[in-house]
Amino acid sequence: MNGWILAATVVLAGGLGAALWGVATGPLSRRVVAQNLSTAVACPGVLLLAQGYSRTSYVDVALVLALLGPVGTLVFARLLAGELADDRPSAWGLTWAAAALGAVVVLVLCAVTGPGRAMVKLLVIGTLLIGGNLIGSRALSGGFAGVRRG
Repeated sequence: MNGWILAATVVLAGGLGAALWGVATGPLSRRVVAQNLSTAVACPGVLLLAQGYSRTSYVDVALVLALLGPVGTLVFARLLAGELADDRPSAWGLTWAAAALGAVVVLVLCAVTGPGRAMVKLLVIGTLLIGGNLIGSRALSGGFAGVRRG
């Protein structure tokens, strides 16, 4: 076991444990925030595992996860809009913490890989992960001003 795998274990155990607790307990607003958190934590964990095992194909898994995770959150926000209208989730501290985790992992991995196509792919994954997490959280907390609901 190397340091990358240890870091991935800590990230995945801590983040996905918290997400599992949020999904299993509490009101609907906590469960949808936990679903968004699971994507925001699993993607950096998979990136760390890719570096730890020296498997570049795992980076593709992280790319797909960074693409589809926020889409799932937006689908939940749309389908559960009526139920979430009374009790809007507000987890901006958690959202920014997950975004910071993703940014730190991506920047460290960019520094390790050096310039090239792999670095560009990591930067795209980081942008999708952080942007998708922020957009998904904003959609869950009430949407965007000026956007018609319906």
